[in-house]
Amino acid sequence: MIRSQLMKPEPPRRARTAVEKSVAQFLRALRERNASPHTIKAYTGDLDNFAAYVGSRPWRAIDHVAIRGFLSHLYEKGLGKTSVARSLAAVRSLYRWLAQESVVEQNPAALVSTPKLPKKLPRVPTIEEMNAVLDGQMPEVAAFPERDRLMLELLYGCGIRNSELIGINLDDIRLSSEAILIRGKGKKERYVPFGDSVKTALAAYLPARQQMLSECRKNSLSLLINRRGGRLTTRSVGRIIKKIAVAKGLSPDVHPHTLRHAFGTHMLEEGADLRAIQEMLGHERLSTTQRYTQLSIKHVLHVYDQTHPRAK
Repeated sequence: MIRSQLMKPEPPRRARTAVEKSVAQFLRALRERNASPHTIKAYTGDLDNFAAYVGSRPWRAIDHVAIRGFLSHLYEKGLGKTSVARSLAAVRSLYRWLAQESVVEQNPAALVSTPKLPKKLPRVPTIEEMNAVLDGQMPEVAAFPERDRLMLELLYGCGIRNSELIGINLDDIRLSSEAILIRGKGKKERYVPFGDSVKTALAAYLPARQQMLSECRKNSLSLLINRRGGRLTTRSVGRIIKKIAVAKGLSPDVHPHTLRHAFGTHMLEEGADLRAIQEMLGHERLSTTQRYTQLSIKHVLHVYDQTHPRAK
């Protein structure tokens, strides 16, 4: 009797609001469409914040003023313009889906201006700097030198994303045609060519990989493995690339995507066709690839300022 009096009944679970239910359905629809895991993760956080802010309000009571209030709330929490812009993009995507599902008739988020972001072009290592990283021996910080060299050669030599790099399987390598099957965003596949440097790095790495798997007593489909025989993660790749780049004299802000930028910029500087670069990078829109035109022009202007006698 005393025990039953001491035991408190569990509070009833709060029913989900209309917005929370719609957000859950939208995220489920994204997964079914094979959206990028990174997109789903980002949208989940942003839309959870939005649902918490609007609370139990029905959709008809949420207008562009309420959405502006949500953005102001994010600024007050200390979020920067880039994060706020991403949150607004997530809300706009949610509303587009709601309109398709006939839940709402209009998109109030379309009336809200995107925060103006500073146009920052990433600092790209020069061709000479990249050659200095790739030529010679791997530094002492490289735990698995043969693998780490191949990682660098693939990121810079093929311009692939970090997530695409770790997704490469051994049988995706086409040695006879010197190309690799790459699975990009939305599970879209493309073949990317590779040159002699990648071929040489592969020849050195594959026997070392087999020895590592024999010592671990494991089999693996993955091309790139860790020292336990498992598939590498994007976080591990980022850490390894940064460590080697710094040891070779590059800036500490180097990450795998920096090498992708370097690939696109250097190809353009050496006269490659923009559409060919688009195909190799796996860009859906040419406008995304044209970003490298800006980077190349910046390089040309720098060379002009440094070398032309009338520019000094």
